[in-house]
Amino acid sequence: MSTVAVVVCGALAACSSGGDVYAASSAPAPPVVASPPPLPSATSVSSSSSATAAPSWLGTRVLKVGSDGFAAAQTTPPELRNRSIVTTDELPPPADGQFHSSVEAVPADVLARSSWSSDCPVEAQDLRYVTVSFRGFDGLAHTGELLVNAKAAKALVTVFGKLFAADYPIEQMRISSTAELNAAPTGDGNTTEGFACRPVRGSKSWSQHAYGLAVDVNPFHNPYHKGAVVLPELATSYLDRGTVRRGMIVPGGPVVAAFASVGWKWGGDYRSLKDFMHFSANGG
Repeated sequence: MSTVAVVVCGALAACSSGGDVYAASSAPAPPVVASPPPLPSATSVSSSSSATAAPSWLGTRVLKVGSDGFAAAQTTPPELRNRSIVTTDELPPPADGQFHSSVEAVPADVLARSSWSSDCPVEAQDLRYVTVSFRGFDGLAHTGELLVNAKAAKALVTVFGKLFAADYPIEQMRISSTAELNAAPTGDGNTTEGFACRPVRGSKSWSQHAYGLAVDVNPFHNPYHKGAVVLPELATSYLDRGTVRRGMIVPGGPVVAAFASVGWKWGGDYRSLKDFMHFSANGG
């Protein structure tokens, strides 16, 4: 993981990509501490939004990886304990502020900047390039992109249409490259994305992401947690699921309901680990 939220899905369980380590069964999540917000950027923000600019150090502090292949979980920096960052547009936002979507065969330039290769378990022609509108933490409408399996494209447009209607905030939605997936972790990524050509964490078998049949949503707000492993590594304050903050996925909430409406299952329901960001077609 790196400057992007590849941390949401790095190298160990169904999903995603020094300091205090928090184990699932023993150590409590760190307290949520309010902090002064950083100054807003020049990016437009809805007058009703409390979103702030990203900290200047975001994505720049590389974490040391241990012999197990993971960086240690750390206390969440005060600036990210109630994360609400203004979205930087990488695609033109919808001019009318409404929900829009598109589904097409994957353009060659998009495929080239993704993590797809001929070694992946899905053919390029079986993937689709999907764009959907999403609501940012800044209260504005933005355009996100996903690579997904062709048979899941229509269902995922439905899902993100429901999330837009529910005003569920998403920080960013973009496609990660192979270099980004393999980069050293910074522990602070937060990219919502689908296809990622990688194995299940701690396994040699392919993840559902490698088939384009899984999506991770706001990984920093909804981290992966197994034993001492937390991904993203700086998201430990979000292990406290009882203190609900914007962007978190909660049982019975709009995100779980939207994915359930198309038959997708939530990693927050796993028993041996928790993958709060993760949704997949087969539950894996």
